[in-house]
Amino acid sequence: MSETTSRKFNLLPMLGHTKGKRSAVTCALKCDNACAGDVCNTSSNSYFRDIASATMSRRAALGFGAAGALAVVLGSAVTSAEPAVAGGPGLAPAAKEGFAKSKLVFQPIAPVDAAVDAVTVPKGFTWQPVIRWGDPIFKGAPDFDLNNQTAKAQEQQFGYNNDYTDILEIPGSKGRRAVLFANHEYTNEGIMFPKGMPDAQKRAVGQAAHGLSVVELERKNSAQPWSYVQGAPLNRRFLNNTVYELTGPVAGSALVQTGEDPKGRFIKGTLGNCAGGTTPWGTILSGEENFNGYFRAPGKSAYDKRYGLSDKQTARNWELDDPRFDTRNAGFENEANRFGYIVEVDPFDPTSTPKKHSSLGRFKHEGANVIIAENGKVVAYSGDDERFDYLYKFVSKGTYKEGDRKHNMTLLSEGNLYVARFTGNSPVAEIDGKGTVPADGSFDGTGEWLPLVVDGESAIDGMTVEEVLVYTRVAADKAGVVVNNVRQGPTKMDRAEDVEPSLHTGKVYVACTNNSDRGKAGKAGADEANPRNQNRDGHIVEITETGDQTSTKFTWNLLMVCGDPAQGDVTYFSGYPVDKVSPISCPDNLAFDSVGNLWISTDGAPSGIGKADGLFKVTLDGAERGKVEQFLAVPNEGETCGPIIHDDERTVFVAVQHPGEDGSFEDQHSFFPDYVAEGATPARGQARAPRPSVIQVFHGG
Repeated sequence: MSETTSRKFNLLPMLGHTKGKRSAVTCALKCDNACAGDVCNTSSNSYFRDIASATMSRRAALGFGAAGALAVVLGSAVTSAEPAVAGGPGLAPAAKEGFAKSKLVFQPIAPVDAAVDAVTVPKGFTWQPVIRWGDPIFKGAPDFDLNNQTAKAQEQQFGYNNDYTDILEIPGSKGRRAVLFANHEYTNEGIMFPKGMPDAQKRAVGQAAHGLSVVELERKNSAQPWSYVQGAPLNRRFLNNTVYELTGPVAGSALVQTGEDPKGRFIKGTLGNCAGGTTPWGTILSGEENFNGYFRAPGKSAYDKRYGLSDKQTARNWELDDPRFDTRNAGFENEANRFGYIVEVDPFDPTSTPKKHSSLGRFKHEGANVIIAENGKVVAYSGDDERFDYLYKFVSKGTYKEGDRKHNMTLLSEGNLYVARFTGNSPVAEIDGKGTVPADGSFDGTGEWLPLVVDGESAIDGMTVEEVLVYTRVAADKAGVVVNNVRQGPTKMDRAEDVEPSLHTGKVYVACTNNSDRGKAGKAGADEANPRNQNRDGHIVEITETGDQTSTKFTWNLLMVCGDPAQGDVTYFSGYPVDKVSPISCPDNLAFDSVGNLWISTDGAPSGIGKADGLFKVTLDGAERGKVEQFLAVPNEGETCGPIIHDDERTVFVAVQHPGEDGSFEDQHSFFPDYVAEGATPARGQARAPRPSVIQVFHGG
């Protein structure tokens, strides 16, 4: 049996069980069928609904105090170099003018059928690719040849399935040159390669299509779209043999030492990179998410099980070519412990060594986004993208120094790590599992950040600092206090994905994508922060820190409970009329525009009614708070990722991931972005394939 056939018939346990337009192929290749397996978190932590009294009712990382550094970044949250203090006089000027005064005015599009193989944008806008899978990025690199792919060629070309993206202006270029960063989350060999290509060659090309890319862009002026520059000096590919320096307390630990790296300080490659963030000092953060699916492991220890590692054939079989992907091999027992971190990359230095920061913990990082607190500390938020896992916060030991880039690039190497616990303020009986709004008119309450590592010491009994940071999920399970024989530990969330703090307000937004297992037998039921059982459509949490961003206390509310009201879904949009919103489901990546509006990209069609994923604008202030407007839709079987909002130029960028996911090389389901003509699609069966790409949507054209 070929690898493709094996994958199609033996590695698709989610076939027939996915929700909405989610593909079983995506489940197998992207997240190792996480929802088909046992829930990793089997801890006995109670949920706040169990202990509450029945009488109780991207880019904003460039935020507080980040003066001066903002000039280098073109990302979505760049509004002002002035300090921003939540609710105070230091708010960015654009915030004072009002959240809704954006130049990016558009007529929302209607939901688009999922089978439509096109990018749909508002009237008056057009789109074109910035860069596609296989585009050559180095001088002398070969042009993409679908039928003759090699690992050597792919190493010199843009990778596959990019997720997080950002665009940073090259200083002194007057807005005419920039660098684009993109990560490459995973590959779909079933639609990438023609019949007859040897399996070993497919594996080698697939490995080369993973990793990260930095590519220079150019344009004549701000009214023109960007083009990438082949052979530019800052262009770089980060491959599976690229060396990363491990920082923080885990560096050198016996827990990460291997036969290849006996000192435990330098790691080859990065895997499963999903969302990310941009720092005030102009570096990029990328989260290693579904790394477990790349390793074959004994799968017997509690640690293996907590991280979803098992003794089974992996989807890509890299263990056949490289022994480090099989941790049963002598000398590689700790290899999986070297993945699951936040990666930091300097896009302006192609000779620099990227870093993996152990101080932010090891789990399925969707990404990380930072903000500068009033006291100068760097605060990073990160979600663990797994059913019933947690939300985390890191606070640096050192403080941000304006203009001292070398110093600032050390700030994520040492600090305190916390995990979030949410408490609702409504009676337990009012949380009915359907998403019905409590009697007080909102889902809200208080919360606290439970310590994991504080001042260089472990806050978890029986675990060293190194153990807390390598087995962070296990440490978080043990966090909190026991009251009346009930552990008041962290709150198990519905897949906390992207987490973004806002420059305008300091509030923090958490995208909880979904959780089909909530409320099932033997598993946690609904609580006020996760108010629906078998949560198909997801929700957005809004957090307000008590004091500055370093506080250990916060208040929270739900900005929205997603779904399609027209289909009878129980939804909530902060009180905005549910019949006047664009239907939205499975929020994934978040971004802000220059006046503080939230933008959401989705990974799951609205309420499973056969609609395409898209990008949505959400008003956060005033009478229209909670208003959702759809800006674009992506092609057949695709996902919307990595939004960048340049509303001052009336331009939006997204990464279109896994278009045509359910096809085969001989029967492609998408031909994005290389359509024959505007609005036309080639017949299936032609020797062509979809090419995941970063696209730009701009007014006019």
